[in-house]
Amino acid sequence: MIIDKALLDSVSAQAVENQRLRMNYNFHQQLDDPLNRLLNAMEPGSYFPPHRHKNPDKEEIFLVLRGSVLILIFDDNGSVVSSTEVSPQKEVYGMEIEAGTWHSLIVLEPGTVVYEVKKGPYVPLTPDNIAPWAPNPANKEEVQKYIESLISFR
Repeated sequence: MIIDKALLDSVSAQAVENQRLRMNYNFHQQLDDPLNRLLNAMEPGSYFPPHRHKNPDKEEIFLVLRGSVLILIFDDNGSVVSSTEVSPQKEVYGMEIEAGTWHSLIVLEPGTVVYEVKKGPYVPLTPDNIAPWAPNPANKEEVQKYIESLISFR
């Protein structure tokens, strides 16, 4: 599979139309493949609740192909430990997140596309891997305030 502008444009167009403002394009054939590889096209306003990958432990690698994201690392209480703007224009191309690390990202530019790699099989996040101190995705007003507060760490 070739990853080119046409593919990025196609997945980005689907993200714009999606209620969550993001769309995956999976390269792995099945969710239980030993290595999950995907494009994640996303738009500003898309909410990635702070989470971690623990039990099963999984590292996560993000490479920004187009656009810009702010990757945030949190402590167990929800305080921001570090923030990194990842953008090819800033010559910061990606980031690896260690297993068990609380993290989130904020989409900074329309048309952002990230290549993501994570050990398989795909396992939905369990409640103990979703940050209890972050707003529930269903509360749109709180989510918007939270995203705006996190952008200040840019």
